[in-house]
Amino acid sequence: MGIEVVGLVVSPVRRMQGRPGEGIAPFDGDEHPSSVRVRAHRGLVGDRYFGTRFPRAAVTIIAAEQIEWLEREVAGDGLFPLPNSPFDPALARRNIVTRGVDVDALLHTTFTLDTGHGPIRFRSLTAASPCGWMNEVFAPGAHRALRGRGGIRCEPLDDGQISVGPATVVDVQPVPADQLRRRIW
Repeated sequence: MGIEVVGLVVSPVRRMQGRPGEGIAPFDGDEHPSSVRVRAHRGLVGDRYFGTRFPRAAVTIIAAEQIEWLEREVAGDGLFPLPNSPFDPALARRNIVTRGVDVDALLHTTFTLDTGHGPIRFRSLTAASPCGWMNEVFAPGAHRALRGRGGIRCEPLDDGQISVGPATVVDVQPVPADQLRRRIW
């Protein structure tokens, strides 16, 4: 199976804030483009984290396989139907959803992602920890189950474009230890 980008989430507004029971804030725009521009050290153009003071965490990535695993995990024996089945990986609100690459293994690395528009280097220094909203958008128990499987936060090191479709991930290198010790938040 080849690597691919199966979805993009770019939102100019924060839709999951406050208590999960209050529901997701509405948004009339298109949060699921087929292509997005990337700016080095700034993030995804149009996203609420673009150009913020935390460039090292500006872009989030998750593997669709982790959401499929989550669905199997919380479904258990299948006696109780899940409310939002099948689970949509976009509901995890990660910017880039991939298939065919172990995203969580890219933590603490630099790597190059190319979707056919030219290579873009990323540096991942932190995990994208799940929040309590996962219990609301997927099913009870999702927050706990996704710990260690929630994807990564990255800083883009190059300008470029990412599109839904076939992709490559190459040049995976560990981040030097002195960079890992820097405080990100």
